[in-house]
Amino acid sequence: MTITPSENTLVDPDLVVTERRALAETHDVFNQPTPLVNYNTFVQDRALVDALVREGGGWGESEVGALGDVLGRAEWITKGFQANRSTPELFTHDRFGHRVDYVEYHPAYHDLMGLAIEHNIHASPWSDPKPGAHVVRMAKNYLYNQNEAGSACPLTMTFACVPAIQKTESVAATWLPGILADRYDPADKPIEQKTGLTIGMAMTEKQGGTDVGANTTMAAPVAGSGPGEAYEIVGHKWFVSAPMSDAFLTLAQTRQGLSCFLLPRWRPDGTRNEFFLQRLKDKMGNRSNASAEVEFRGAHAVLLGEEGRGVATILEMVALTRYDCMIGSTALMRQAVAQVTHHIAQRSVMGERLIDHPLMQNVVADLCLEVEGALAMTARVARSLDNQESESERLLTRFTTAVGKYWICKRATSHIGEALECLGGAGYVEDSILPRLYREAPVNSVWEGSGNVQCLDVLRAMTKTPEIVAVFVEELETALGAHTVYDDYVRAIREDFSDLGDFRYQGRYYVERLAKAMQAAQLIKAGNALISDAFCSGRLEESRGLNYGNLVPGVDCAAIIERARPEVSSR
Repeated sequence: MTITPSENTLVDPDLVVTERRALAETHDVFNQPTPLVNYNTFVQDRALVDALVREGGGWGESEVGALGDVLGRAEWITKGFQANRSTPELFTHDRFGHRVDYVEYHPAYHDLMGLAIEHNIHASPWSDPKPGAHVVRMAKNYLYNQNEAGSACPLTMTFACVPAIQKTESVAATWLPGILADRYDPADKPIEQKTGLTIGMAMTEKQGGTDVGANTTMAAPVAGSGPGEAYEIVGHKWFVSAPMSDAFLTLAQTRQGLSCFLLPRWRPDGTRNEFFLQRLKDKMGNRSNASAEVEFRGAHAVLLGEEGRGVATILEMVALTRYDCMIGSTALMRQAVAQVTHHIAQRSVMGERLIDHPLMQNVVADLCLEVEGALAMTARVARSLDNQESESERLLTRFTTAVGKYWICKRATSHIGEALECLGGAGYVEDSILPRLYREAPVNSVWEGSGNVQCLDVLRAMTKTPEIVAVFVEELETALGAHTVYDDYVRAIREDFSDLGDFRYQGRYYVERLAKAMQAAQLIKAGNALISDAFCSGRLEESRGLNYGNLVPGVDCAAIIERARPEVSSR
């Protein structure tokens, strides 16, 4: 027998042990949401389903749905986490001392790349061009980025390189069959031995960054000069995206000025190219994708386009990568919204589900509207890319991409930060996908031109092609008459653009207004008044607050959230 301090009485020791063991079972797990897994990410995204049909890609619903079914499975969501936790590793030499310049990835990365290329995210508008091809590819890429955005980088570059390569017939004949193939082949071999090819980029240098005109890397012809001819390149690149790609579009100076080249990992004679990886970048996000510093020591490359016309040659590739930044940032925001809406529907606070709290409704509905606007604008650019035979559509693509790349990519970081806050501590820990999305978001703002660069690109487009503003405004005018706040906003934009003398100082102000107007226009034309009315009152009325959660009274927040919330059923 023993005496308990609390009661000063004799107690059976066995009873004390039993009680202590019972106390050790502190609680049952309750008031926790189920994992957001095993659902079709396409079917459960009503905004995407609507946009696909509206913009001319309805014929691809089964294709996109098939991909969405795979990407929603638990094992494929896990692959995204695995690829980011086990980051790429550089091996400059093998154990015998031979130079190999090899980057090793987690197997999950290769699985994801194989899935994406099997579904033709890298090439479908080129390999099977038809009306709506860009819209369908946009939808697939949007779904893929939600699972794993890092591996989407080489997919984007492989997709975007095609117009530049097509400009030189001899290079296109050699490279395009492998680029357009629907087989992923990660082997480090000469292209003749491979079933599929991927392409990377090597543009920026230490001293120049965005200012590629300051590049010092030099290229000299081996024999003859001109498109398709062989050159040797000496210099460095500060950022090489996806360094295990089969070739890289790069810029170097020739006697005629900055020129564009395709530089392969292997020389035509089957030996390794003089392409030496120095180190991998330790990035805050985009962790699954390797980015490297490289030196060229007489590297073999072939000229694309004319000498001295490097920027013009690569311009269409740059535009397409910027467009893909719009897709990627919108996708990150959509994944954040899917996580938040799923969480708040199952989590209770103070005896009430979070989804029923008015202030939470205001915040989350506002987050949902951001995705709706970004997706509508991006899908409109996709339709424009499907109609490049029209001069007005070409101009609309050019201008809207610059505007959208600035605004959508800029919004993603604050949007995902707010979404993370909605989950509280559960959203801040690495078990959640929210930290990965948050770290990933800034890369699209930085890559292919930061915010200021994009605003100056808008100014450049207006200066070089003055009619481009008229085309953009005409698109806005197609939505007039449905919402007075929108009509007043477009009228004010016309007045803004009557005098742009201070654009170099206030460029962000002007571009932001253009972006919000274009998003509102597309939502109005989509015909869902629930969304367009809330967006116009929440984004175009200047008196509203800056942070998310400042929607006006009367907005049906619950309906907006329910439209965005994925429904998960067991399989």
